[in-house]
Amino acid sequence: MANPIFANLPTTIFEEMSGLARELGAINLGQGFPDDPGPAAVRQKAADAVLNGYNQYPPMAGLPELREAVAAHYRRAQGLDLDWKSEVTITSGATEALAAAFLGLIQPGDEVVVFQPLYDAYLPLIRRAGGVARLVTLQPPHWRFDRAMLEAAFTPRTRFVVLNNPINPAGAVLPAEDLALLAEFCVAHDAVAICDEVWEQVIFDGARHVPLMALPGMRERTVKIGSAGKMFGLTGWKVGFLCAGAELSRALARTHQFLTFTTPPNLQAAVAWGLENSGGWFEEMPASLQRSRDRLAQGLKREGFVTLPAQGTYFLNIDLPASGVAEDDRAFALRAVKDAGVASIPVSALYEQDHVRTILRLCLAKADATLDEGVARLAKARELSRSG
Repeated sequence: MANPIFANLPTTIFEEMSGLARELGAINLGQGFPDDPGPAAVRQKAADAVLNGYNQYPPMAGLPELREAVAAHYRRAQGLDLDWKSEVTITSGATEALAAAFLGLIQPGDEVVVFQPLYDAYLPLIRRAGGVARLVTLQPPHWRFDRAMLEAAFTPRTRFVVLNNPINPAGAVLPAEDLALLAEFCVAHDAVAICDEVWEQVIFDGARHVPLMALPGMRERTVKIGSAGKMFGLTGWKVGFLCAGAELSRALARTHQFLTFTTPPNLQAAVAWGLENSGGWFEEMPASLQRSRDRLAQGLKREGFVTLPAQGTYFLNIDLPASGVAEDDRAFALRAVKDAGVASIPVSALYEQDHVRTILRLCLAKADATLDEGVARLAKARELSRSG
């Protein structure tokens, strides 16, 4: 009786690997959540709002103070001029924001350009809305696209493009020339860009995030999605930001009202406070994660593993063949969690076709001791793979 789009889906790779980690007592370098509990002052504001604040239905589009804070944050950080009243909607996490965008905008038969590897929620939601996915395959180590790739993907029926930047699982930040090229195609094909930018604050080496919305011709044809969970390292809070021009926002908000309708008011109040009062966090958090990236990369290098550049997100990737692993990524990931006690994510699981089977994704947002032990266990898994 179930809809076949969902009934035929396998268990997500994140649930599979995290489930094995729990069952086997393995170190979990798979699913992307940090060991750090997040900024104490923001968590305290949420607790105080539960005890002393308003706990009934907040406005459907979100608390006014949070919508104002989101607009102000993006003005300071990215130079965007958003009208909080008509262009910002608060959702129950970025995945709900994606669902509102896909279900609220896509009409049956619309073609949607999507880059893989990809977040595994994209394709089921696009297809449930009646969209037809046109896949562009990105390859390691640089994960870039070019004009020929876009020309092959865009057609007269293209209505939308989905962009994740910074890219999960690649850990890559798209350069300015790639963003300009994509904007050119969106304008030429009158396509709307749905931009999953949840990692926008988690960028390393002094780089700055450039939203596609800021490029010429993209202001009124971009849906920008952000995540307080990623900004503050509070992944269980599920507070998302859905930003778009007023015309698009009307459709998005009307869809949101029939999905989750609203989001817990105490979390919204705490995020609003955090956006206005946690400037130091937005400097300290990526610097701390950059140190973790470097520690993990250096530990892996000492053990003879080869890693790909990681410019942002919580993730660092291993090139398995270059590291002396002959197994494909899924076989090695299963061996590592079952026989060596460390969970990871095989990147091939995030492709639908033309799978890249040589890359293993690790979460770097962990305590030093966890990272160090994870490296040791991965080295053990490699030895088991060679002997096996």
